[in-house]
Amino acid sequence: MPKFLTLPIRLIARMFQAAAAVVGLAGLFLVLIVLTNGARSGLAAWLTTLAAGTVAALWRGRRRSWPSRIRPFLPVVVATALTASVCVPTVPTTRRYPPDLPFVATQHWSLATGSRVAVYHYTPASGFRRSTPFVYLHGGPVRGISVLDHRFLQSLARQGYDVYAYEQAGGGRSDLLPMEEYAISRSVSDFDAFIDRLGKGPVDVLGFSSGAVVLTRALATPRVAARVHRAIIAEPGPMDGPTSRITGQQGRPSARGLAPAMTGPQATRVPRYAVALGLIQLGLLPPDTDLIGQAEGVNAFQAADLGSDTASAYCARDAQRIPAEDTSQNFTFSAAASLHVQQTIKDSPSITPQLKRSRTPAMLMIAECSSQVRQWATAILADDPAIQRTQYMPGVGHHMWNGLDDNNERALAVIDAFLQGEPAPLRNYPTRAGVSTFLRDDLPNVA
Repeated sequence: MPKFLTLPIRLIARMFQAAAAVVGLAGLFLVLIVLTNGARSGLAAWLTTLAAGTVAALWRGRRRSWPSRIRPFLPVVVATALTASVCVPTVPTTRRYPPDLPFVATQHWSLATGSRVAVYHYTPASGFRRSTPFVYLHGGPVRGISVLDHRFLQSLARQGYDVYAYEQAGGGRSDLLPMEEYAISRSVSDFDAFIDRLGKGPVDVLGFSSGAVVLTRALATPRVAARVHRAIIAEPGPMDGPTSRITGQQGRPSARGLAPAMTGPQATRVPRYAVALGLIQLGLLPPDTDLIGQAEGVNAFQAADLGSDTASAYCARDAQRIPAEDTSQNFTFSAAASLHVQQTIKDSPSITPQLKRSRTPAMLMIAECSSQVRQWATAILADDPAIQRTQYMPGVGHHMWNGLDDNNERALAVIDAFLQGEPAPLRNYPTRAGVSTFLRDDLPNVA
């Protein structure tokens, strides 16, 4: 080989060796994070990685002259510097709650279950009050109520409804729970305790998305169902383990992949939270990992971290005009606690036998451009004999009341007609007998 090529080749070879050493140490660090459950905020894994890298560097340099002995330590320095960023919090590690909203008072109720939840009350329009209180169960599951939803609740109050909403434990301004206490059963118990604490008898309930799951499971629990006057199940997620394993058909194309990328700060761009949330989502770390505490995770997570999930709640035709659902000051989401609740749903047995005995009058709402699996809704329709009507909402995605065009007014008209026992604004579609036709004829989401 010509001498003029020897030096560059050796240099390239050393660079590859150094890069391989950095990658190897970083990989070792991640393995140790998983094995130690992120003990001491990842410091245990970091110190072990540093020790392993130091021993390897000393061994490689044992027969070299003094200046050359330093070279094996360079990849160790680089790798430990990179991995150290995973061990250092960049947000407060104690819960930082959002400030109160300027247009509604925040109350805090201690429930019999031990949960302390943030409660919002919108009083009905002056001189025009519906006789039955109205309760809203938001989606998330462990998330704050968005400003967009608050605006919709205000419109319900203007129609004479006495509206109450609470943020489920761990979400928004509600107090955190120990991670092991987050469960779908706890959500149902909290709902039961909330109605008891309200003390106004049976209530009308609107459950949206994961809130619709809480409501569905409440309807399958006779003691809780007795507290519900009328139920509106809007865009439900999977109601139990068997339903969660359905990989079926979605609605018409959503704006996922079409809308501009969300802007703003993202926790997933910070190594510490990218590693922690990524490993939790992959199931390699439990939600109660020692790498990041629950409060720190909630403080770190930002709206932009939801990525295309927000766009998936809108029709493809609305991709270029998706509204701001929330403010940065009001937004909160606990990814770890939400995953924990979802896992308890996946692990739960079928509630079909209990739901088939439901007698609470109910209505199902399905969005045209829903990102939800259609069978999650149609399974409830098939199993709950008390569902009196289904309203297939044209021109909207998963977030049906979104402030665009007349979407809020149309959703309000559907809800109001059902609660007042008036004829439905839309035809009853799909019917229980027509589920198979609905699933066959409705176009799947190809976006």
